[in-house]
Amino acid sequence: MTTRTQLIIDWALRLIAAGLMVQSLFFKFSASEESVYIFSTLGIEPWGRILTGSLELVASILILIPATTGYGAGLAAGVLAGAIFSHLFTKLGIVVKDDHGQLFIYALIIFISSLILLYRYQHQIWAVLNRFTSKGK
Repeated sequence: MTTRTQLIIDWALRLIAAGLMVQSLFFKFSASEESVYIFSTLGIEPWGRILTGSLELVASILILIPATTGYGAGLAAGVLAGAIFSHLFTKLGIVVKDDHGQLFIYALIIFISSLILLYRYQHQIWAVLNRFTSKGK
């Protein structure tokens, strides 16, 4: 794969993950009926909704900055792993308020995009980890 093609794929994955997360922020921060329902069902309303929205905002910004894409992708993958877990293993379920599973599908798309970006930018994570482990030597 050429460098140009890799760059296009990277930016497509960044825009998909960040775009979908940013799109959901309005609903989380404005306490929309659906967001309140989701986090109330999970027993973590309002702090869970606000914390999740804040983490998704930070992850989106980090993903869009090439020097921090790996960190944002790791944060996004962690947050979305929690969302997927909540859909699959709690009473929330895959279909939320007759959305035909749309929120679950978005969570999967962001999660997969983030995992691919995390893999592609793992050198950023390893560089930080290596700095921490080499300081003690």
